[in-house]
Amino acid sequence: MRLHDIAHGRTGDKGEVSNISVIAYRAEDWPLIERDVTPERVARQLALGDNADVSIYRLPQLGALNIVLRGALKGGVTRSLALDPHGKCLAGILLEMELPPHR
Repeated sequence: MRLHDIAHGRTGDKGEVSNISVIAYRAEDWPLIERDVTPERVARQLALGDNADVSIYRLPQLGALNIVLRGALKGGVTRSLALDPHGKCLAGILLEMELPPHR
């Protein structure tokens, strides 16, 4: 199962910070998202490198994660030479994350 099977994303960008919200479609899927979407897995999925600054804030009342990626936009949205580094692209890549099988 991929993350996009049970959640959708919303994004925002400011300077070099990308902010991705991962929101469960159904409340019963929230525990899977909370357990399996970790800073380390997010950094690996987005190929941010070993020194990635990934913070995850849990919003259980909404069944959502607020993921803050500092320095992920390589100079800022309007200054970067990277191809489409905006949050929407990052969220699309993140939602392709393969989740471990249910136990």
